[in-house]
Amino acid sequence: MNAPAFRYVEQPPDWETHERPVLPGSPARLQHTLPRRIAYIMVGLFVGLVGGLGNGLVTANLTSIQGQLGLTAVEAAWLPAAYVMVNVTANLLVFKSRQQLGLRVFAEWGLGIYALLALLHVFVEGYTMSIVVRAVAGFAGATTTSLAVMYVMQGFPASKVPSAFILGMNMSSIAVPLAWVLSPSLVNVNPWPHLYAFEAGLALMAFAAVVVLKLPRGLQIHVFEPLDFVTFLLVAPAVGLLCAVLAQGVNAWWFNAPWLAYALIASVVLFALAALLEYSRRTPLIQLRWLMHPTTLTFMAGAIMMRFMISEQNYGVVGLLRAMGVVPEQLQALYGVIFVGMLLGVIVGAATFSPQAILPQILTSILLIGVGGWLDLHSTSLSRPHDFFFSQFLIAFSAALFMGPVMMIGIQRALGKGLDHMVTFVVLFSVTQSLGGLLGPALLGSIQQQRAQLYTQAIAAEMPVTNPLVAQRLAQQSQSLGRTITDPVQRGAQSQAQLVQVIRREAAVRAFNDVFRVIGAMALAFLAWAFYRVLRQRTLAWLARRRGELPAPV
Repeated sequence: MNAPAFRYVEQPPDWETHERPVLPGSPARLQHTLPRRIAYIMVGLFVGLVGGLGNGLVTANLTSIQGQLGLTAVEAAWLPAAYVMVNVTANLLVFKSRQQLGLRVFAEWGLGIYALLALLHVFVEGYTMSIVVRAVAGFAGATTTSLAVMYVMQGFPASKVPSAFILGMNMSSIAVPLAWVLSPSLVNVNPWPHLYAFEAGLALMAFAAVVVLKLPRGLQIHVFEPLDFVTFLLVAPAVGLLCAVLAQGVNAWWFNAPWLAYALIASVVLFALAALLEYSRRTPLIQLRWLMHPTTLTFMAGAIMMRFMISEQNYGVVGLLRAMGVVPEQLQALYGVIFVGMLLGVIVGAATFSPQAILPQILTSILLIGVGGWLDLHSTSLSRPHDFFFSQFLIAFSAALFMGPVMMIGIQRALGKGLDHMVTFVVLFSVTQSLGGLLGPALLGSIQQQRAQLYTQAIAAEMPVTNPLVAQRLAQQSQSLGRTITDPVQRGAQSQAQLVQVIRREAAVRAFNDVFRVIGAMALAFLAWAFYRVLRQRTLAWLARRRGELPAPV
């Protein structure tokens, strides 16, 4: 696309050819001194971490926050859900906002509002304020990811732009295990509300960093149209309602809360209205024709499936350990391993990235996730965090390694269609990752709960009180309680309650093993599908060369 086709908000400087921004909304690529380049990289990495660390701290301490505020499980689940709901919808306008308002306004307003509300949260506590801050943090998360990428790119040469992109994009993901590593120490030293002060401090530091070290100017062009905001007003609540259904489905249970059905119906209706509007527009905000193309749908399915499988880490293993009574302090070492795995995955992915490496990186990621799932398959009630170090390292490494190639594939396809397709891709990728992150725990949690009920009934049926071995076990438990409970009737009731607790624990372990089995089977199916597509494309290319339709590979 040529520059004269743009309607500039401000006339751009007279840049050299190599300095001109690649895209409107991106900074110019000026020559920087080595110390300044290092400063850009450090600021970018820090801003990316801040974008995910605040939400990670809330997720890691959700049980403590729920108890302190006296919330139900449904009410507590709205805190992380509010972040996702706003984060996904913000991406509808973030890309165009950057192009029209300018990088500096985009950076300083996004982080400034987040820092202000996070600071206010230190003094104004309560459930409502927590929801508001989490929602604003979702908007800040959408801005910080873009800022992290642009800052890191300023420190790398043009030939290493893809590697810089991978580093910047993955910082918010690395922040999640880092939050679990830091949380126990922070909570042990100070009461948990001090986490709000810690989050506010990080937000203020990130705000100060982008104000002091500003990005170079970019191209500001007129891109917004009035109907863009109509589309946003339709899609934003539709995405929010869908996120709410996925976030609360397991807690409220799918068939016990009628509002879930109404929310899902309303979401579908709003999506349909937005689709009708966008399909009839000459310059749509969302490119529906490209979005519904088979190659785009294939990309979407692959990205969602990968994000779904990664849920084995946050829901499967952590859920199993918590069911065994493991507290967050005991999970610190496990999340340390996960953090190292993700960090190495980012470094390896950035260092080895090339067009030729995209396919091997994707296939390796899928394979390692499958291996990790099968390693966790034989868990027992005696399993503890150290038993999952190797499998979770593999999954964390794979998740980080996968992100770069899939993002570059999507960007190449979007830019191949035109700059106006980038908004659609940004929204598409955000939806696949965020909704995939909600879909994983929702479906895996449903499987785990259903299987746990079945296993509980099956184990209980095999252990009637009339069984001599069961009666002997109850007698032994009753005898061990004799020092604390003198009433024999109460001792018997307590013994039976302990037996029921053991049955439920064993049933939960079996149910989580079923979850790991599902993840492993999905990984194998995904790997087979990926190999099939690769072989099919190469076969078609070979046939085309035989017919002389394509040049022979160099």
